[in-house]
Amino acid sequence: MKRVQGLGSRVEMAPEVEPSAAEVRVTRREAVTLLAAPIVFALAWRPSAAQLQRALRLSLDPRPSTLDLKFFTPPEYAAVRVLADMIIPRDGRSGSATDAGVPEFMDFMMADQDTSAEARTAMRGGLAWVDAECRRRFGRRLVDCAERNRTALLDQIAWPARAKPELSQGVAFFSAFRDLTASGFWSSEMGVKDLRYQGNTVVPEWTGCPEPALRKIGVRYDDQ
Repeated sequence: MKRVQGLGSRVEMAPEVEPSAAEVRVTRREAVTLLAAPIVFALAWRPSAAQLQRALRLSLDPRPSTLDLKFFTPPEYAAVRVLADMIIPRDGRSGSATDAGVPEFMDFMMADQDTSAEARTAMRGGLAWVDAECRRRFGRRLVDCAERNRTALLDQIAWPARAKPELSQGVAFFSAFRDLTASGFWSSEMGVKDLRYQGNTVVPEWTGCPEPALRKIGVRYDDQ
């Protein structure tokens, strides 16, 4: 199975430009609210079965040549694309998260009728936290950072048990973002192929789970 990563990947560098005033209009009070939001992100939202069904119908339609964003701003969407591809990069087995349409999936999910206002705030706040942390450390927003700097930040929030307490907001956001990335990838056509799912294949005789698989998960059949 394709590895889900919280570490570095092969992503293209974005042009080193600062966002315009029109792109970022956040007051100090709003920034504090947004940066606190990731704490509740993991508890506030998970895709429902109905949402995944609607997303699946969306994925069956031809992807438009130009995306009409329903939730993300263009700068947020650029950050989503970078983060998603760092989690599931392109490799010899399949394409990356963006190749599979995961950022479009996320935009659809966040705008969906069943997604709570708290979850939307948490997503927006998490992206704001990542950009703020990148600016504090490296003087640039996420998409303008060197790949090694992006990786250095994610290495500190991708492993909750090892993360510093002061990074708890970033940890909560990234854990939920990684789950959402995986949901989008493995519900896509590319992800299903990556799983090598065979569908309703007839099994004329069930001989049990292979012994190597049993050992891997630490169980065994009782002797009869």
